Order: sequence, then structure tokens, then C-alpha cells
Amino acid sequence: MADPSPAKSMGDPGITPLSPSHTQNDTDQVPSGPSFVVVVAIDFGTTSSGYAYAFAKEPECIHTMRRWEGGDPGVSNQKTPTTILLTPDRKFHSFGYAARDFYHDLDPSESKHWLYLEKFKMKLHTTANLSINTDLHAANGKRVKALDIFAYALAFFKEQALKELSDQTGGEFDNSDVRWVITVPAIWKMPAKQFMREAAYKSGLVSRENPEQLIIALEPEAASIYCRKLRLHQMVDLGTQTTQNGFSPSDNVGSGMSQASPAAKEHVRRNRQSRTFLVENVIGELWSELEEGDRYVVVDCGGGTVDLTVHQIRLPEGHLKELYKASGGPYGSIGIDYEFEKLLCKIFGQDFIDQFKIKRPAAWVDLMIAFESRKRAAAPDRTNPLNINLPFSFIDYYKKFRGHSVEHALRKSNVDFVKWSSQGMLRMNPDAMNSLFKPTIDHIIQHLTELFEKPEVSDIKFLFLVGGFAESPLLQQAVQNMLQGRSRIIIPHDVGLTILKGAVLFGLDPSVIKVRRSPLTYGVGVLNRFVEGKHPPEKLLVKDGTRWCTDVFDTFIAADQSVALGEMVKRSYTPAKPSQQVIVIHVYCSEKENAGFISEPGVRKCGTLRLDVSGTESTAARREIQTLMQFGDTEIRAMAVDVSTGRTVKASIDFLSH
Repeated sequence: MADPSPAKSMGDPGITPLSPSHTQNDTDQVPSGPSFVVVVAIDFGTTSSGYAYAFAKEPECIHTMRRWEGGDPGVSNQKTPTTILLTPDRKFHSFGYAARDFYHDLDPSESKHWLYLEKFKMKLHTTANLSINTDLHAANGKRVKALDIFAYALAFFKEQALKELSDQTGGEFDNSDVRWVITVPAIWKMPAKQFMREAAYKSGLVSRENPEQLIIALEPEAASIYCRKLRLHQMVDLGTQTTQNGFSPSDNVGSGMSQASPAAKEHVRRNRQSRTFLVENVIGELWSELEEGDRYVVVDCGGGTVDLTVHQIRLPEGHLKELYKASGGPYGSIGIDYEFEKLLCKIFGQDFIDQFKIKRPAAWVDLMIAFESRKRAAAPDRTNPLNINLPFSFIDYYKKFRGHSVEHALRKSNVDFVKWSSQGMLRMNPDAMNSLFKPTIDHIIQHLTELFEKPEVSDIKFLFLVGGFAESPLLQQAVQNMLQGRSRIIIPHDVGLTILKGAVLFGLDPSVIKVRRSPLTYGVGVLNRFVEGKHPPEKLLVKDGTRWCTDVFDTFIAADQSVALGEMVKRSYTPAKPSQQVIVIHVYCSEKENAGFISEPGVRKCGTLRLDVSGTESTAARREIQTLMQFGDTEIRAMAVDVSTGRTVKASIDFLSH
């Protein structure tokens, strides 16, 4: 027996397609909307976040945000950690370094009442049935609403950016003059992308009445847009030099500069001090090597996820076309932190680590900060050990908990590549550190290998490695070994800011992305005339003497199909019963490319259009109801029109409530 029929149980009379069949696609020019004085992009990352902006009058100057107070040794802080602190009565207190430092300085008896959250963005990727009510857990184990946390964070960025803009322009800067851009991973499912927009509405970043004031941009697309502008002195081409020289953190992938001219070196040195990047209004030299139809891959390696996107160049304007739907997974650099935590559990016992995190949460944060800077020192050719400071309270609490010393634990655990140094440090040999990277890097390489086997992904000219994790020499070497010279590997300078800068460029000119791949199949539920032998008997519905097949999924667009931005797909339907007063159209989506019936597993309802046609008589023999779907940046808008009267209803597709 097939699944029960949703349509029968809903009891709507339903709609049926008007023949002739109906696939006219209009790409209407998307109206450019109101003009904005400034574009502000927010990169809301798993591990760190930041914003950048550019004025519409000088689009070639991208300013990254002011230096943040705080900062860590051995870690360049163009961005701030994605950490948030709420007071015991759940009010917003602080964000970033300020949140971390304040939380850290609280007395343990007090800090257990405060709500501290970090790395919480991953929850949007990993929650299967994300909704407006999804919870997050703070460090003390208490639950908070995810929507509140995201809204607090966005409100914080709004306030910081507007403050900085007001100082720059010497007057109160009005939010309505800003076009906001928020970046999200391309592999996020639709509910997570919509969740970000809901949080923006809640935070007051933009209002529901002005949805076009906010663009949700895909991270690898933003990176792609920036990479088009790269000049040769702004990147490292791994093909022309070995990674063996290991980039020192201070010069941030600057060692590729050794063959650059003194002027270029000076330019880069000055740029490091300033927060303004000049994006010349030209296509970079690298890009000028690309010809019509050339393909390149953007590998965006962040803290939480890794996103792989394949783009193709369309000349003359150099528009981007997505060739293969975004893929990737939760293989970001926090995977290395989890491996370190597993190692600590192996040495000191899971029971102790769990207790320590709850009882001394601030010291745990300290330990992870110490690990972070050593993690950045890992390199393929490193021979000397890496020392990680153990906080005093770790050593102290362990002795109370177990009755013997940390040193004793290390001696009797048979982890031979981690030793105790007399200065109170964990001493890891380089192989031990490299082994913490291995599972995460293996995932990325496996994914890249599979991607390169796809027919759409043959002869790739360049591979752009971007995102904070792209700075890792271990990851760079692994990608080089995998590609074996098949593509040139390009790493932009300040690789952690690539996405932010690209997002600003995207906000200034959203039309640069022309074609995307639809991540899902979309359609509506309809009735078709029942055909014996073709339709399953359990789908038969007899109404007023007419035999209908119910629950038919009428596809508007299929998963992985190319969609031009702003493309409209139109279909014409007619009420199955001419006397219907209200016509209800249900919109469904599925990850499968071809869904036959709305009752199939994996098909879910994601929107409803209700068109009231009462009190109007249609002169035509069959009333025509046009249904349109427009595929926008990350939103899909649906609309139904009663052709004879011009009555219209609109709906945004909702992925969070069904």
C-alpha cells in the first residue's frame, strides 16, 4: 500500500493543469530596487565573525571593520570570535573578545549563572528539523532559543557598523541607507538560510516590509567574486612555489611574495596596517587568462563547514554560472578541536573533561585558546614539538578530582607522543599534532576527489582555496598532493577575509551571479485525469462523475537544474470543480530530482497559496489560474493570479514551519 493520500485528507477540491502544457520561462529583469548609500556585509562565521563595507560612490574601496579590543597571541584578529554572553537574566551582555574576556574574569561561583555560547552556528547545519523554536545549549548547560542568539549577534553587528559609519561620515547614519549582506554556506539547506533572514528581521537589521534591503549571499560565490579581482601581488600561486617554506603566521601567507617587486611588497605591508582594500576596477591578471567556458573550483574552508562550488565563466562581462550544485560538509577546522578534546579524554578520562568543562568553563575556554595558536603553527615539515599551556586550574582541579597529578596521568596513559614538560605544558610532537588534523583533512580530500570525478568537473583551470582554514600548510599540502598538478591552486592574501570582501562586491552588484543550480525540486500538488494502467489505483478520486488521479507532483523546477537569477516559471491551472470559491495551491519540495507524487517519502510541503475567487464570475469556459514561482537569491516567491479578474495572492515559501 502506498502512503496515504495527503490531498484526500485535506479535502480541498484542488486544481488541474490547463492544457496545453505549460513551460514558458520568462527571465524578468529583477528591479534593482532602491539605491543604497553603503553596502555592509556581515560574515557570521562558526569560529570568527566580522563585517566590511563600501560606499556606493567609491565601490573600489572596501573597508574592513575597526580593530577589536582583545585579541590573541599568534592569531591575527581581523575578525572577532563568534562568542556571545548573556547575563543571568538572559539579556545581551557582550560579543566577541569582550564576551570571552568578561566571562573569563567572572568568579566560578558567578560564571555558572551566566550564559556563554560559542561555535553555535553549526547547529543550523546539523539540526535536521530546524524551526523558529530550535534551542542551543550555553556553556553551563542551560538552553536558549537559537533565534534569540542569532538576532542578538546581528543586532550587535548592526550597532557596531552604524556607529563606525556615523563616525566616518560625521553624522547619524541611518539604517535605511544600508544594504546589508549576510553570508551563509552554500551547502546549507533552505531552512537554515531562511532562519538567518528571520533572525535579521528579529534583530531589526531590516524589516519584513523591505526584504530586498538584505541579501543572503552564498560564501563560495562571494569568494569567487573577489577572486576575479585578484592582482598577482595579492595571492600565492602554490604551483609556482613549494609549501615547504611554511608560512609564518606573522606574514600571513606572505612568503609567496619573495619574488614580488619592492613596490608590491611595500603596498602589501601598508595594506596590512590599514583596513581599506583597494579593489581595482579591472579584471585581475589571473582572470584575464580565463576564457569563455573556462571552469574553476572554489574551495571554501571555514571553521565549521567546507563548501565546494564549481563555476564557469561567461564572457563578455565575466558573469558566473554555477556548473554543479554546491557540495561539502561539516569538515571545518573545529574538527581539529574535537580531535584535541578526544585526545585529552584519552589521557585524563572523559569523566574528568566533562566535569571540568562544566565546573571551570572559563579555564576550558583558555585551554582551547592556547590550543588554537599552536594549531596554527602546525606545518608538514615541522620537527620541533609544540607546547600547550595547561591552565593552573586544570592542573589543580585534576589533582582534586583524581587524587594524583597531571604528570602521573600522562606517564600512565599510553599516549607516547604527548609528554609533560616541567614548565607545566603539554608537549606534543609534530606527528601528534598532524594526526589531529588528519580526519578533517581526509574528509576534505575525499570530497574533492569525488568532485573531480564528476563529468561536469573535468579540466578545471584554477582551484581557489579560501576561508580561514585555507591558511593551514597541512591542508595546502594535502590539496597539492591530491591534484598532482591538474589545476593551479591559488590562495588569496588575507584569505580569511576573502568572503567578506566578495560579499561587499556582491552587494554593490548582485547581478554578477547569473545562473545557479536549484538545490531542490519544487512543484505544486495537482489533480490529473485518471488513466487506467498508468496511475496507481489507490490515487483514484471520483468527483462529480470525473475520475481524477490525486496527489500528482507537478514540477516547476528540478533539483540541480540551472536557474537564472530572478527567473519566473509560470504554469496555468483550472479549478477541478468550477464552482470553487477558494482555490488552495500547496507548494512542495523534495531533494529528489523527479518526484511523481506529493505523498512520496522526502517530499514536504513548504508553502500555501489561497486565492479567494468568490463573488467573481469567469466568462471563460474554464477559469484560468496562473501560478508563478520566482527564484531569487536564496528566497523563492510564489504567486497565483486569477486571469479573468486579475486578483493576485503572494506567498514566500516557508521552510521553517511545516
